[in-house]
Amino acid sequence: MKIANNITELVGNTPLVRINTASELSGANIVGKCEFMNPTSSVKDRIGMNMIRRGIESGVIKDDTTIIEPTSGNTGIALAANCAALGLKLILTMPDSMSIERRNLLKALGAELVLTPAAKGMKGSIAKAEELKALTHNSIILQQFQNPTNPEIHTLTTAREILADTDGELDAFVAGVGTGGTITGTSKVLKEEVQNIAIFAVEPEASAILSGEAPSPHKIQGIGAGFVPDILDTSVYGEVIKVSNEDALETARMLAKKEGLLVGISSGANVYAAMQVGKRPEFQGKTIVTILCDTGERYLSTELFSE
Repeated sequence: MKIANNITELVGNTPLVRINTASELSGANIVGKCEFMNPTSSVKDRIGMNMIRRGIESGVIKDDTTIIEPTSGNTGIALAANCAALGLKLILTMPDSMSIERRNLLKALGAELVLTPAAKGMKGSIAKAEELKALTHNSIILQQFQNPTNPEIHTLTTAREILADTDGELDAFVAGVGTGGTITGTSKVLKEEVQNIAIFAVEPEASAILSGEAPSPHKIQGIGAGFVPDILDTSVYGEVIKVSNEDALETARMLAKKEGLLVGISSGANVYAAMQVGKRPEFQGKTIVTILCDTGERYLSTELFSE
């Protein structure tokens, strides 16, 4: 019988889908990995499951451990579902600029939520998490921005799934940088297995840290943390593509209205960047894989779908 023991066994093996409108507009074969089809509807289910699993295996997480984590939303939701299934206590810190859906989902899953000022970005949430850890007995911060089990799960699963579903026939991989786990873990394997593959990182134009610019508030929730994460291996990508708030939003709207893909703002940024790559002469007719990070249902209260 094929019956999962709990929600943690439902993570991964998400399908690839051709994004027809983006392919036609760019002249390339643009393919999205449907990470919104994970149990809590985002790519972060992978790291939520893996960070907790590795913590339990190593003995760092026990039945009475309180897990604390700074999050922009999706990692927190993934952790909340995992903690609910495993009976663990969870406290999350999150910038108050994140959508109301994110907040409500976290509370519905039983997590304790502490909001931090949007102007301080993820740095503010990280500092608050450290403060709470000092005050909370038997607690641990999983530190998604530093935890090697974050990119590890993408090396073990995401990359292998892409290779299997494309038969190894892809020419470029495009991914937004939040923690850096997806692009770091996935790209290392793709570069080993696919000759001459091009890797492109995506970041908000308004907060282009990877491009050497200053951090600033932006609207592309889930990427652009305002600093270079410790786990990001900057050697895996050859170029950074900056995407404006408007282009990310418009592309996400296009995906919903033209493709029936109700995805979030960071997915819009990824697909927009993939289209820019696809328009280049050397990528005409080539296969470009990108990540559809999360569901658009998480943004119904935002300007993404306010029209």
